[in-house]
Amino acid sequence: MRKVADCRDYPSESNCSLTISGEEDEVVRAAAEHAASVHGHTDSPELREQVRTMLKDEATV
Repeated sequence: MRKVADCRDYPSESNCSLTISGEEDEVVRAAAEHAASVHGHTDSPELREQVRTMLKDEATV
């Protein structure tokens, strides 16, 4: 099952609207890198685990 991380679920000062979807490990890596480069978080194992817990299943069409 593909997973989704959607910045719109977590409002920020930048009003980011990025959505990332793919295999779970790909999404965790990309979302953590995005959180660090765009939102100023530190990319760490703790951040990646937090991202993993917030993923949703991708809706099937």
